[in-house]
Amino acid sequence: MTGTAFEHEEATLADLRASMASGALTSRALTQAYLARIEAIDPGLRSVLEINPDALGIAEAMDEERRDGNDRGALHGIPLLVKDNLDTADGMRTTAGSLALGAVTPARDAFVVERIREAGAVIIGKTNLSEWANFRSERSSSGWSARGGQCRNPFDPDRSPCGSSSGSGVAVSANLCAVAIGTETDGSIVCPSSITGIVGIKPTLGLVSRSGVIPVAHSQDTAGPMARTVADAAALLSVLAGTDEGDPSTADARVEPDYTAFVDPDGLRGARIGAARNLAGFHDRVDRLFDDALDAMRALGAEIVDPADVPHKDELDEPEYEVLLYEFKADIEAYLSTLGPSQPHRTLADLVAFNRQHADEEMPFFGQEVFEKAVQKGPLTEKAYLEALATCRRLSRDEGLDAAFAEHRLDAIVAPSNAPAWLIDHANGDHDVGGESTPAAVAGYPNVTVPMGFAFDLPVGLSFMGRPWTEGALIRYASAFEDATIHRRSPATSS
Repeated sequence: MTGTAFEHEEATLADLRASMASGALTSRALTQAYLARIEAIDPGLRSVLEINPDALGIAEAMDEERRDGNDRGALHGIPLLVKDNLDTADGMRTTAGSLALGAVTPARDAFVVERIREAGAVIIGKTNLSEWANFRSERSSSGWSARGGQCRNPFDPDRSPCGSSSGSGVAVSANLCAVAIGTETDGSIVCPSSITGIVGIKPTLGLVSRSGVIPVAHSQDTAGPMARTVADAAALLSVLAGTDEGDPSTADARVEPDYTAFVDPDGLRGARIGAARNLAGFHDRVDRLFDDALDAMRALGAEIVDPADVPHKDELDEPEYEVLLYEFKADIEAYLSTLGPSQPHRTLADLVAFNRQHADEEMPFFGQEVFEKAVQKGPLTEKAYLEALATCRRLSRDEGLDAAFAEHRLDAIVAPSNAPAWLIDHANGDHDVGGESTPAAVAGYPNVTVPMGFAFDLPVGLSFMGRPWTEGALIRYASAFEDATIHRRSPATSS
């Protein structure tokens, strides 16, 4: 499925920039190469929803700027993909994978899209995703959308790519772009990155703006980078992070000027790392890989506290779901209000009705139970919402991750990101057996996943979780682990 050899396979941002700086490669040629690879490879993966009709023109403009001596930085002329829940005011649509938004072009770019354009990136297309960021049904199949169909894992097309940033993970892993942008509410960057064998960074809530991102819930949503190396993810994060007047959560963001400065092969020496055993234990082969990872970190000079469990991790699901239901109704209706008069849907009830009217296309495999529960919720002033939100913050922060960090005097907490990819099953929906994303997601704390190895020839990731605004430290630890272990493998060379 991954086809013949690709000349830019596993190329890093540094590799591509060096080739363009020397004149051996142009942005136009690189963009054409990725577009040709998408055309050849992606019909079997279904990771890309739409190609940007302006891509080659943008690449030519970046080449001209470079010839004139203007270099915008790490992303200048670099082809990348963005998830189809980020607004792009161009020739592409923004739909969250739903046919309900199929006729709408947003009036302006999402804030993070503005930033990557300013950095000189070439947006070559939009990626498939779990429709509505996997917040429509309790029996959904990750990576499926009515607009894009079923996205598939490049290591085994019968297996799930996880989600909801399914297409971004698959496209990066299969070398269909240099890097990509995903979004996460709970696991939607970490899980697809882990399961497709790449690096993903779920930032601290408020480090990256949500303006122009189709929402699930403002207390947990964030965009973030997905890449084949920690250095490339750090370079993209350096562009994405920043204060946005349109997103109050970014007002107090502690932004580092260059996250690649934290990449360090000796970065684990002297670090005190906690092993969250209660976030593992869901798969014996994954546990073996986790033990190997802890040994590798010890060999790199880290002090491992084992165990260093995260309290209350099993008590978060119910209050989190309540918060998400309330916030989704409020936030999606606020987003719909920003769309122009060509958009007929103004409420969540309108979307529910659309899905019922187009059930053959929108609900051939699973329904919209989550939508139907959310539409019954009231305003965010209701006692049930406020109590659930307070419970989430107490259990995930004060009595959860903060308590674990303080008790064991930790610099970071590690755990396996996910079990190996499960078989796609439209009859029953997802049946993954474990993952660690929820505590950091509910708390709004950073989480970096990096390849940890393979189980049954399927990738598995290792997650580094930290206190708020410690992305730099997590990048340091993850890059040291990556450099020493080199578990990343292209799907084209997997056995």
